Amino acid sequence: MNPANLSSLIQRFFTQRMIEQQGLSSLTVASYRDTFRLLLGFATQHFGRAPSKLLTKELDASFIEGFLGHLEKSRGNSVRTRNTRLAAVHAFFRFVAISEPELGLQCQRILAIPTKRYEHRPVEFLTEEEAIALVAAPDAKTWIGSRDRTLLLLAVQTGLRNSELTSLNRQDVALGTGAHVRCLGKGRKMRCTPLRPDVIAILKEWLLRQPGAPGDPVFPSSRGGHLSADALQRLVSRHTATACQACPSLKEKSVTPHTLRHAAAMSLLQRGVDLSVIALWLGHESSETTQIYLHADMRLKERALEHANASGLAPTRYRPPDPLLAFLEGL
Repeated sequence: MNPANLSSLIQRFFTQRMIEQQGLSSLTVASYRDTFRLLLGFATQHFGRAPSKLLTKELDASFIEGFLGHLEKSRGNSVRTRNTRLAAVHAFFRFVAISEPELGLQCQRILAIPTKRYEHRPVEFLTEEEAIALVAAPDAKTWIGSRDRTLLLLAVQTGLRNSELTSLNRQDVALGTGAHVRCLGKGRKMRCTPLRPDVIAILKEWLLRQPGAPGDPVFPSSRGGHLSADALQRLVSRHTATACQACPSLKEKSVTPHTLRHAAAMSLLQRGVDLSVIALWLGHESSETTQIYLHADMRLKERALEHANASGLAPTRYRPPDPLLAFLEGL
């Protein structure tokens, strides 16, 4: 194989490395695929040749830096998205360095491109009133409106990720005793999320209106297939614009499908659910990830302030009342 053949290297990276050797999920493969679609599109414009005619040596460190700048400046991507795309590029060139040692110096320079630091802002979420207004926005008398209302309600209650919502099939929904939805999340972790009675009723109504086989999507597109990520974004944006009429505070927020996930987490937190349980609910690898919701909720901070010492005096140091306790305290 000619090491300069970029096409064959990319094909081997996806088929041999990611799928056969690493066994990565279809969602991870799809994320990497999207990165390479953007990268090859940028390279086609830059070099004026079709992707299959590009050479590996042409994708050097300066070109990759130009691609990252294009993501931020031309496409308006956030720094986090830029870093995600860079991670996919790094993974590919680590594979290239192993497969084609003669390209090692080029790979080393690309792998030296650092991720960019960014400001960690509090997560944006919907209040209970805003969530109710959003769910009520679709016209449930129409087929699309009924689908959208059910999807939004399920998203706000379960906190499923965007990909988990769009890939949900009818066989993944159990509406009998112990009603729940099943999904395969990040890291191939299967989890079940219980459903409230009102969500169960709406889901039953929708599934009766839209019959299908067990492997069919719960929320099909107008053509019968799974909704795309872009279609889900448009769906949320459209109904947010409608909900602004009943709930003006939504005008001040940038509502995305992921905002609905944050709304579910904040609803649980405000009702006193422990962070470790919320982490399991959302499918987080660690409860540390879930701590972002503690920083976002001003009401939790206000309640903590109410318990603060209002006298202005420093609290006295704890003095153990027993010699044994004093010994342990001194260790």
